[in-house]
Amino acid sequence: MPVPELPPPQSSLPEAVTRFGATVLGAVAARAHDTDAVGGPTGGRPLPGPPAGLSFGPPATAVPPTAVPPTALPPTALPPTAVPVTDAPGQGVGLERLLRGPHGLGTAGLRLTPREERPVTPAPREGRPIPGLYHHPVPEPDEARVDEVSRRIKAWALDEVSLYPEEWEEQFDGFSVGRYMVGCHPDAPTVDHLMLATRLMVAENAVDDCYCEDHGGSPIGLGERLLLAHTALDPLYTVREYQPEWADSLHADAPRRAYRSAMDYFVRAAGPSQADRLRHDMARLHLGYLAEASWAQQDQVPEVWEYLAMRQFNNFRPCPTITDTVGGYELPADLHARPDMQKVIALASNATTIVNDLYSYTKELDAPGRHLNLPVVIAEREGLSDQDAYLKSVEVHNELMHDFETEAAALAAACPVPAVQRFLRGVAAWVDGNHHWHQSNTYRYSLPDFW
Repeated sequence: MPVPELPPPQSSLPEAVTRFGATVLGAVAARAHDTDAVGGPTGGRPLPGPPAGLSFGPPATAVPPTAVPPTALPPTALPPTAVPVTDAPGQGVGLERLLRGPHGLGTAGLRLTPREERPVTPAPREGRPIPGLYHHPVPEPDEARVDEVSRRIKAWALDEVSLYPEEWEEQFDGFSVGRYMVGCHPDAPTVDHLMLATRLMVAENAVDDCYCEDHGGSPIGLGERLLLAHTALDPLYTVREYQPEWADSLHADAPRRAYRSAMDYFVRAAGPSQADRLRHDMARLHLGYLAEASWAQQDQVPEVWEYLAMRQFNNFRPCPTITDTVGGYELPADLHARPDMQKVIALASNATTIVNDLYSYTKELDAPGRHLNLPVVIAEREGLSDQDAYLKSVEVHNELMHDFETEAAALAAACPVPAVQRFLRGVAAWVDGNHHWHQSNTYRYSLPDFW
């Protein structure tokens, strides 16, 4: 079947992007129809089967997304459908300032107050968005794809990598990773492409839970565990005598089994530069884990700027950075390495990670020990109340989001190349899908009573 046409944008990049939106996206969609179902612009090669030695079961038929005609990017920084801030009583200067929206030169169009257009009303299952948080509502992910990805990822977790014991099944199901990845990758041509991202997401969370967090994790000895796990992504090349011991170690625990398998699938579908890009971003992630672990060992709360520096490494960056692989095409290495592209990816990843800090705030407060997140660090370091620190964290997120959209627009204007345009759209879609998943996952998240 042909690659489906690109869906409409889920995040509005500012006006400069629209100068190229219609022609560029039209060209990408036309090119997509000239390729087969999985190859995209990279040459139509089929996605691989499971790596050798893994049982995968009968393949399922890929479920196509709902066909949506391509559209040009909208001309405003804040679309008419943006969720408005609901009326809320002023509870301190922080809340009033937040509800007034961004201020300063060039921010008149970035309002958080209601517009005349009818707002998008979330369905009951979508949960409550954080008041004042700048975001874009998105359609519900395609249910058929969600069901198929959910079925496949659970089979992979249980049958291929023995990821978790029976008592963790409810938590695995409650994570709703199928809905998460389908919502974040609306232009994925097939379910097979979506599974590339889904396996990696599950593997990354296994490492975080089992090595760092609440399923046996500890800051003590974390460096060794992460380094050995990283060799499942970036293979060890050593002398023959010791190679078998390393190979056996990749099956030693669930995180390493998951990393090895997920990466095997990924490298068979990705180009060499795409695979190396992912390895680099995973090393960044592990470096961020180590910084946070060092603060935990010393019972130290970092300065706010130090925390934000850590969050530029310990963040979601490995996820949006593979949006082209999941989309069935490749952003050339020289374009990905441009400093302005790196800045856009970093800003998007930073913003999405602060979303996690905000939605997981009450969950982490209820967990044993002290969990660092942006509101906790701001409250401690700047002497603010819990409420004012949380509201200031919302402002930090909003500034990052506006910077991301501004920088993405500037990059689109400076480099009107089809692959760049599509990649920026993919990153924006990931940002919006990430927010939607956090907002709608009421199994995991609830909001504090600050409004």
